[in-house]
Amino acid sequence: MTEEQNLLSGSVPKKLAAFAFPLLLANILQSFYNVVDMLVVGQIVGDTGLAAINNASKLCYIINSICIGMTMGGAVLIAQYKGANDKKGQAETFQTLAILSFVSALLVTVIGLTFYQSLFRVLNVPADAYQDACDYMKIICWGTIFVFGYNAVCSVLKGLGDSKSPLYFVGIATIINIVLDILLVGPFGMGTAGAAYATITAQGISFVISIFYLRKHKVFFSADVHKKFTLQMDKLVSILKVGLPTAIQMVVVNTAYLLVTGMLNQFGTSVSAASGVGLQINTFAGMPCWAIGQAVTAMVGQCMGAGEIKRARKVVKIGLLLNISVTLVVVIGVQVFAEQLILLFGSTSAEVINDGVYYLRVCCGVNSLIYAAMYTLDSFAIGVGAANIAMVNALLDAVIVRLPVSWLLAFTLNMGFPGIYYGQALSPILPAIVGFLYFQNKGWERKTLIQKKSKI
Repeated sequence: MTEEQNLLSGSVPKKLAAFAFPLLLANILQSFYNVVDMLVVGQIVGDTGLAAINNASKLCYIINSICIGMTMGGAVLIAQYKGANDKKGQAETFQTLAILSFVSALLVTVIGLTFYQSLFRVLNVPADAYQDACDYMKIICWGTIFVFGYNAVCSVLKGLGDSKSPLYFVGIATIINIVLDILLVGPFGMGTAGAAYATITAQGISFVISIFYLRKHKVFFSADVHKKFTLQMDKLVSILKVGLPTAIQMVVVNTAYLLVTGMLNQFGTSVSAASGVGLQINTFAGMPCWAIGQAVTAMVGQCMGAGEIKRARKVVKIGLLLNISVTLVVVIGVQVFAEQLILLFGSTSAEVINDGVYYLRVCCGVNSLIYAAMYTLDSFAIGVGAANIAMVNALLDAVIVRLPVSWLLAFTLNMGFPGIYYGQALSPILPAIVGFLYFQNKGWERKTLIQKKSKI
């Protein structure tokens, strides 16, 4: 790794911004997978195609959440070993993570293929969109191994301080995905199934490229590292200590979105399509927030491994300021160009456009600034190794606020689908408060996955 990838020295604001920027670009490109699917399908198939992918994408997010959450444990552990300058620990963590990712991918594939149809029925997917949603989801489930593999490689690279290589991998895959989307959905007439095939093919190629990169640059494949992959139980326990709560956190949040989609489906195809488009735009608006949060996790992880507690504290404070400031700029842009952004997705229905704009007015406003603070503090907790804090916050967000408040406003108080939007907007407040209190409590200063004493 180069000096550029050493997150323990130099200006914290510059390191944080320099590390986060490639992550932002990579996050944007990776989101193009689903957005391009929606853009192409919306233009060619129409509103039923949009509604189908909107519902299927919620299950995709849950699968991705499990992948990202589980591999995050490896990223944090490697970051702490990087801070401690323990190369053997880094290599053994990578080997253990690779085995864990393979087994997890097989389990998720089987579970996904078994239950996706039942879940769509529970969610009341509109009848005219049901078959398209099933066709899309079945293909995506078969590509789960590529999602796990790619996320495992990229997570450990981020833990080492390399945020640029994942950008190159996903850039190539995005180009492939766009080309295949246009060809398979359009000239080949495969509809939503063509979009799914484009996505898993792009993810597979991205995974293969990332493995070739590791071997070429001898990252975890050098002569002084065991060629045979072995499962180290102490590393597995540490990975799961972070990975399981992080996966649960992400699954809970995305399951909440899935159930919210089920509520919105009761108001018809137009509301379902509009909410799906609004969520995609809101997802893009959250890209800078997530990139900065990922940078905070990696930097805090390395700081904890090196015992640099003061620097870790500074990373969090600057991360909060940077994240809220950048999110404010993005929110203003979304509010100003809300209608134009909705129109990009190809719907000509006035009802879909109006409902989509309303979604953005409510769900991409002041609440996004609170979400930025919440996500930064959760990212800090994960970097420390206290992923259980982020998991608790996810439960507060989804189970205590988002779902019950949305139901109360929409159905008990008869506000209709706008009540669901307001329920979502209120959800990050309580978790942000909990995250701030945890940061203020200095108990985290003594935490580290590798049992290295901290230096203050």
